[in-house]
Amino acid sequence: MKGSNRSVEGRPLDDTALVERARNGDVNAYEALVQQYQELAFRVAFQVTGNAADAEDAAQEAFVNAYYALGRFRAGAPFRPWLLRIVANEARNRRTSAHRRTALMERALAAQSSGEAAPSPERAAEADEFRATLIAALRRLRDDDRLVLAYRLFFDLSEAEMATALNCPRGTVKSRLSRALARLRSILPDEIRVPLSEGQRDG
Repeated sequence: MKGSNRSVEGRPLDDTALVERARNGDVNAYEALVQQYQELAFRVAFQVTGNAADAEDAAQEAFVNAYYALGRFRAGAPFRPWLLRIVANEARNRRTSAHRRTALMERALAAQSSGEAAPSPERAAEADEFRATLIAALRRLRDDDRLVLAYRLFFDLSEAEMATALNCPRGTVKSRLSRALARLRSILPDEIRVPLSEGQRDG
């Protein structure tokens, strides 16, 4: 039988017994289910997100969501497919959110240059190459790094505005931005520099 948890008699408990105990408040029983399915949950989430960090976060959040949804779980139903539906939904939500942020940054970056005077063909080609290189580099960063960089570089938010948007102290904004810029610069070609935008405000 499946399951690493054991009854008082020492016999292994199957999913049905573990779920029933978890529904009745046995945290150890639910932990046994988590241990049993965490690798599978990660693999499913990774197939959806294509990103290990996002997959790990999605799997962890799915286990939390599943725990609070146990009251709606039909007694005697198979637990694994029910859990994996929750995992896949959470992973899809994270993937959609990441894609939306990326698309928003790309649109903002394109709009940033659209209001300028028409450049020469040579300058236009250089600008296109720079945007493509920058966007490709941003896609390699973590979601939180991309977000803090977008707020500063593309939307020109002040530190106070960023602190509100990110729900963190201003001092944390400075440290997160510094680390994100360092990671971005470390993967960009040496000839490409990403200074902080001139319009930055500290207020």
